[in-house]
Amino acid sequence: MKSAILITYEKEDAVNEAMGLCDAVDYQIVYTIKQKFLKRPKYGIGGGILDRLQEISEELRPDVIIFDEILKPSQNYNLASVLHREVLDRETLILEIFESRASSAESKMQVKLAQLRYEMARAKEKVRLSNMGEQPGFMGIGKFEVDVYYNDLKHRMQTIRSKLEKAGKQRELHRQGRKRMGFKTISLAGYTSAGKTTLFNKMTGETRAQSKELFTTLSTTTRRVSINREPFLISDTVGFISKLPAYMIDAFKSTLEELGHADAVVVVIDISDSVFDLKKKFTSCMRTLSELGIRKEKMVYALNKSDLIQSAELNEKTRILNLTENKKCIGVSAMNGKNVNKLKELIKNIVQGHDSSNFEKENWRE
Repeated sequence: MKSAILITYEKEDAVNEAMGLCDAVDYQIVYTIKQKFLKRPKYGIGGGILDRLQEISEELRPDVIIFDEILKPSQNYNLASVLHREVLDRETLILEIFESRASSAESKMQVKLAQLRYEMARAKEKVRLSNMGEQPGFMGIGKFEVDVYYNDLKHRMQTIRSKLEKAGKQRELHRQGRKRMGFKTISLAGYTSAGKTTLFNKMTGETRAQSKELFTTLSTTTRRVSINREPFLISDTVGFISKLPAYMIDAFKSTLEELGHADAVVVVIDISDSVFDLKKKFTSCMRTLSELGIRKEKMVYALNKSDLIQSAELNEKTRILNLTENKKCIGVSAMNGKNVNKLKELIKNIVQGHDSSNFEKENWRE
């Protein structure tokens, strides 16, 4: 296990999420610096904090410095030059998690594409700095070598995109086959660690790997499920997270496109979260689904882990999310199966175009 100093925001939810990201790739946090602002031009942090960080770094000698924000190449370079340590920003950390979680050939290609996109953005900056005559040999790479590196990245990205396109065409053929056979499809979506895979297992009888760790699922799995003896197909997808860059979402487009083709999208929400976390995660999920072009009409909201809170708290949090009057919202527990069958019935009504107002709203409070 590698040791690390974490630089993150002051708010508790930011600290917890950053800690979760570090835990996911076995970084042991030996010291945490919390700041209100992490976007100062030169280092991301102020000079006084940098001096303090330098002292702590020399004393504790961590393997890496983890910066819970997106750093520009020049900021990363400036920090590494002063601290003499490897500096990982939020994007690099998430990419490390993706790499460790990828198991299927397609998810490995998606992760590699995201990594190359990350490097591409920095290669452009290296070229710019080199052309301006600033920091010659930036990060040990001269002007000519940077150009060669940049072109190599473009070539490798194109090769992976071609392979992913072929995989996408194969997936499209599968979808067409399912459509011809009359199968209706359901996709699970939601913030990472909301319990999507646990719910998927409960609904299908599967035993997919499930964990409290972030990004347990990186590849889409589709299984058959019966609702009142009628067959449906249900898919589990990669979880969302706040401040996930657009290029990472784009890299997983072939996985996430299942959401766009689904007849119903079950938005899994961890209703046991604190109000602050709940609102932040819900907003992040809805923004990402909107960016993917998912229509609200086909969304069903599964308020998961409802067994962990009292009914009064469940009702209050439902009100906070403006879902009180939403007839497509139901409290469930993927762990003990509470209301999972009622969730299936609700999904069936939505998929078949029935008026969900016929579904008893009081059912989910039982």
